[in-house]
Amino acid sequence: MTRIFTLKATAWSACRSFHSSKVLTATPTVSDGQHHEQRQSYIHHIGKQPLVYRNVGQHLRLAAEKFPNNEAIVSCHEQKRLTYSEVLEKVDRLAASFYQLGLQKGDRVGIWAPNGTQFYLSTLAAARAGMISVGINPAFQIPELEYSLNKVGVKAIISAERYRSQNYYEMLSNLAPELKSSPVGQLKSSKLPFLETIIAASDSGKPLPGTISFEDLFSLGTDESTSQVETLQEKISPDSGVNLQFTSGTTGQPKAALMSHYGFVNNGIHIAQRNEFDRKQHRICLQVPLFHAYAMVIGVVTAMTFGTTIVVSGAGYNPQESLEAIKKEKCTAIYGTPTMYVDLINKVRETGFKLPSVDLAVTGGATCSPKLFKDILNVLGVQKVKTVFGMTEASAVLFQSLYEDSTEDILETVGHLTDHYEAKVVDLEGNTVPMGASGELWVRGYGTMLCYWNDVQRTKETLDVDKWLRTGDQFILRDDGYGKIVGRIKEVIIRGGENIFPREIEDFLNTHSKILETHCVGVPDDRLGEEVCAFVRLKDSSQSLDLSELKEYCKGKIAHFKVPKYLRLVEQYPKTTSGKIQKFKLVELFENSRKSDMI
Repeated sequence: MTRIFTLKATAWSACRSFHSSKVLTATPTVSDGQHHEQRQSYIHHIGKQPLVYRNVGQHLRLAAEKFPNNEAIVSCHEQKRLTYSEVLEKVDRLAASFYQLGLQKGDRVGIWAPNGTQFYLSTLAAARAGMISVGINPAFQIPELEYSLNKVGVKAIISAERYRSQNYYEMLSNLAPELKSSPVGQLKSSKLPFLETIIAASDSGKPLPGTISFEDLFSLGTDESTSQVETLQEKISPDSGVNLQFTSGTTGQPKAALMSHYGFVNNGIHIAQRNEFDRKQHRICLQVPLFHAYAMVIGVVTAMTFGTTIVVSGAGYNPQESLEAIKKEKCTAIYGTPTMYVDLINKVRETGFKLPSVDLAVTGGATCSPKLFKDILNVLGVQKVKTVFGMTEASAVLFQSLYEDSTEDILETVGHLTDHYEAKVVDLEGNTVPMGASGELWVRGYGTMLCYWNDVQRTKETLDVDKWLRTGDQFILRDDGYGKIVGRIKEVIIRGGENIFPREIEDFLNTHSKILETHCVGVPDDRLGEEVCAFVRLKDSSQSLDLSELKEYCKGKIAHFKVPKYLRLVEQYPKTTSGKIQKFKLVELFENSRKSDMI
């Protein structure tokens, strides 16, 4: 978790307007105060266009009016295509059906499904209905699902019947044995006290016991109730919550960041402009999962702005399916994490797959090496690579490449500060450091989260009283508005774009009967960027514990991407004089042990 600083910076720094697409440093004057202002690591990028006061439902309606016949989504594995006018019609039928089921404005609607039209339409329907969608990771196991549903009080969940090896319906039945004998919409569960309605996409097409079929929702509402959804839009404030995103924390269980319509819409507009979607009609191969802010904002909401098409290559990520979708659907843009691009490049090299010319590749979710950028250009044949940097709590993107960026800017920075955001870099006491010096990045703007749901203390730790959002990233800010990550203050492990926070895994592993203490660190991995290594002290040093036993203990209890790939048994941990674990030394121990194994 980001540190709580005892000394605060002043609530407002002097703001300077920047009217070009790049922020320029003003010429210093003789005033000492102005000299100091020029030196401090602070930027306010106003941008060229004003913010819009619009909710996500209104943004969708405008897209349907401006681009009615443009394909909004192509789901390759489902063999489904929907235009923006068709999306709006289906979304409004779903939104009307939510009210028919007894849901009300502000209710939380969980969505637990792989990539596809079910997730896409359900999320937009919740927004049009004035409800709050809750993206649930398809990899979640029963304990994680239970926590998530209860944390934010999910009243209805929209679910696939199964995905890969997981049977979602049986997992829900395990949590709520009352489900199979409950009337639809009247679930009363001791373990899930808030959940009343389960909407399931049955494989057989027939409703599963205790649930209503997802397909039946499209005929549940009347034409009159469907038409009333548009009237409802003026009563949904852009400042209200639209989506809850789970973000793990170093202090225990995951937090749920409440995001606003206003943040989603405006971030989507600015991303669309920087991705040059206003210059031509694009088709995006979307590889990232829809429950992430990356796909939801940078993908779905951004695409609405200029009638861009989203192409979903598969229910989950598969590099071969992505390549085939790019070719068949004539995709002009690709979205992915660095790991996904590594896989695409390797697949092209292995198979000799010939891709058509692609205009744009956007990479985010983790840092991307200069070598990978060059491989994207040379091996995949992409004309231009753009990077995005941000965080869920800021409605996705904070820094992003500009149209005319040099190769140096792309390779050495995370892009330029996005429109209508402020950024500053501070020291341990919250004081602004000189321009070009490193410190923690703080940001402020329209897209910062409303709060962590039902968690006042952790909200205060992250979102300051004067609305500065503490990112936890060690950062350098340039006076032209570009930024560079130099490290991470928080201990997040980024594995293939998935944010993993060690404390959550440590707390779970410590429940093992043999384990006394656990500390987890991220260790380098060529493909995923980082993998999880668990350093474990056993209660009895005469006992043994191997990796296979540890993985078996994790199976079905925590998501697969959180399960440690490596295990190291230790008798003591490297500590500071004050007793704090020195995790950087654990990484060194791992590297040394790996070298020893290779000798």
